Amino acid sequence: MAKGKKSATKAAPKVTVPLIKRNSKRVTKAIAVCQKLHRERRAAGEAAVAQKNAAAKARSAAQTKAQGQVKSSRAIRTSVRFRRPKTLQLDRAPKYPRRSAPRRTKLDAYRIIKRPVTSETAIAKIEEPGSNTLVFIVDLQANKNQIKQAIHKLYDVKAAKVNTLIRPDGQKKAFVKLAPEYDVVELANKIGIV
Repeated sequence: MAKGKKSATKAAPKVTVPLIKRNSKRVTKAIAVCQKLHRERRAAGEAAVAQKNAAAKARSAAQTKAQGQVKSSRAIRTSVRFRRPKTLQLDRAPKYPRRSAPRRTKLDAYRIIKRPVTSETAIAKIEEPGSNTLVFIVDLQANKNQIKQAIHKLYDVKAAKVNTLIRPDGQKKAFVKLAPEYDVVELANKIGIV
């Protein structure tokens, strides 16, 4: 727009609203009454809130007094590494068995003791006085305690000592020395060796 030229559009005429005179007594009195009411309401609201807070504080204080105050303290960390704390690990409680039938013991007495040895040396050990020893071929996985228990279960005799060796053909041989109260010849006859 160039200087000195008036715009083509005409400005809207100003509307004048008659103002209430502030100094009039009626208006001053009305304002004073409103302000007073506002102050009273505000004070009443603040008092109600304060009373509510006080009641809540009193309840909380009574509860802590009854329970005993627990002071929580944060552990002082002296290391830069964070070690995960041990959490509760519950034992398994399955709803159904994962195996349809329980595993049977693979090494029972009949599998541990395979057969007695009937060679000349084994028979000589039986007949030798004071030896009181029987010779058996046993399972390769069986240990001396298992051999003792199997002898007790099958022949109802107590073994005092068991010596084992693995033969060159890969079989395990057990020398079972019976307790002094048992007779080896009698047991050999019962088995059918002699």
